[in-house]
Amino acid sequence: MSETLDRPRAITTAGAIDTDVHPPLPRQADLLPYVDDYWRETFQSRDIDVLELMSAPERTKPYRRPDWVGEGDALEAMQKNLLDPLELGHAILNVVSGAHALFDPYLALAVCRATNDWLAETWLARDDRLRGSMIVPFSNVAGAVAEIERLAADKRFVQILTLAAGELPLGRQVYWPIFEAAEKHGLPIGIHAGSMLRHAPSHSGYHSFLIEDHIAMTHGFATQIASLIAEGVFAKYPALKVVAIESGVSWVPPLMWRMSKDWRGTRVEVPWVKDSPAALIRKHVRLTSQPFDAPEDPAEVEKMLSHLLSDDMLLFSSDYPHWHYEGLDVLPHGVPEAMLHKAMRANALATYPRLGG
Repeated sequence: MSETLDRPRAITTAGAIDTDVHPPLPRQADLLPYVDDYWRETFQSRDIDVLELMSAPERTKPYRRPDWVGEGDALEAMQKNLLDPLELGHAILNVVSGAHALFDPYLALAVCRATNDWLAETWLARDDRLRGSMIVPFSNVAGAVAEIERLAADKRFVQILTLAAGELPLGRQVYWPIFEAAEKHGLPIGIHAGSMLRHAPSHSGYHSFLIEDHIAMTHGFATQIASLIAEGVFAKYPALKVVAIESGVSWVPPLMWRMSKDWRGTRVEVPWVKDSPAALIRKHVRLTSQPFDAPEDPAEVEKMLSHLLSDDMLLFSSDYPHWHYEGLDVLPHGVPEAMLHKAMRANALATYPRLGG
């Protein structure tokens, strides 16, 4: 690791790739133009409106900074608050929609399709810097693959988005057709903080308070990464990348250590896992920089990050419009300069091959 910078003034955001930016969730009126008559009637009769994941509803104060809240065009606000002042090269839009949590697999597909078309027309088409994550229903694997194939020719879509807490661990073979399509088209799997609300968020049931739910989300990420490794997804799809979005960073080294240690004694049951889990995580898993969970002491930050043994894993993100920093002080303090420099652009280009197309 190179010399640590307390405040990384030597690193510029000009030309950077922001890997986690959130447009406002579409409402029913936004989606109706992108569905046929049957689904238009269904959306209205079933009152399918803004689909929030209740762990982070838009209306709560912590969701976004008050100085970024305003009337008018949301894209113009994003340009004013984020894209222009940071001089970003690209920003990847992630719509964390409640469509993921719908039990009706056909309705989930319809909402995902409409949301993707809305994103393409009302956001991606209006600013060349913007790229999108397509949302697909993991509850409807055949429909998800069809949606991936439908959008594959549109290079503005650079990722497939799902949630950290799902119905089944992501490594299960029922999901492999999605991973096959993802690898085929150079699309990473973005695992975003959030829940499909199928299970209690802890091994002991439901929590009393929001802080408990937020802390437990790291367990969801760890479960999904462990599942992808143990079930053999990375052996079957060696080019596949997974991006843990809004997961934090500090939980990853302990997972690498513990899973690699236990794998040595239990690998007889997973013979397809040829390399240590730590090596597989370094090769296949990427982490976004905001929210950054780390000590305040820059020396401790560097020590924590050194345990990754890689400068390739961190991706720059702002998590706009969520409130993690003041002004434009978006870069985490204490990150080694070499790691931060790669995180701003090079690591994203290596993770998202469609960005270079």
